[in-house]
Amino acid sequence: MITIGQLAAYAGVTTKAVRHYHERGLLEEPERDSSGYRRYGAEHAIALVKIRTLAESGVPLARIQELLAAGPEEFAAAVAEIDRVLRERAEELQRARERIARLGSGDRLFVSEEAAGFLEALAESGVSARTVQMERDVWILLQSVSPAEARIWLADKLAAFEDPEFRAIYLVYDAAFEWAADDSRLPGLAERTAAWMLERPEPEMTQDPAIAQLVAATAGLNSPAWTRLTELTRQAATRATTARQEQKQEQKQEQTP
Repeated sequence: MITIGQLAAYAGVTTKAVRHYHERGLLEEPERDSSGYRRYGAEHAIALVKIRTLAESGVPLARIQELLAAGPEEFAAAVAEIDRVLRERAEELQRARERIARLGSGDRLFVSEEAAGFLEALAESGVSARTVQMERDVWILLQSVSPAEARIWLADKLAAFEDPEFRAIYLVYDAAFEWAADDSRLPGLAERTAAWMLERPEPEMTQDPAIAQLVAATAGLNSPAWTRLTELTRQAATRATTARQEQKQEQKQEQTP
């Protein structure tokens, strides 16, 4: 008969592990002898080696008792199931490692390659870090809550950014954040922005109001100048649209016999 320390040493575990297996009901706990010590026999050593082997193989402690009591076929089926779970866990860990590795890629961890490329293009064109961060937050949210609309919106934004006029307007708009609300340059920028917008078709999007509100809240970046610029641009677009409609009406009347 051997002590718990000797048992643990023979099986290659700690005495703490032996006590833990007792508490979990995996290893039978012998009665104490007249001196108050527990004495273990060969059967305990064999059982402990089996428990240690299963545990080191990745078998959850909650299933070890089941495997120890299982027949050959049940044991094989249980091991196959445990192996499947372990493979799935290993694949998830691999995906996690890949995500961690991409941390060095900055934005590419949080947004698509296309969106990350757009953010890089903004920074390279001279757009402020403040506005790039705003765009980043919007794309993170939009690509998460509405991937389909995000793809449409991003395709439209990328196409627009190829237009030198759009890039020029974007840079001035970015700079206007710091302007005063009564800056004399705002009306001209509003007219320029409205004229550009009216020449481009709107992307076909669902325009879910809830998503629009989320995006607006995420952007969160505003200034007195931008607030006034938004209103001036809306007014300029309304005037331009009205003028075009009137012009078309006049042309139609002139063509009428």
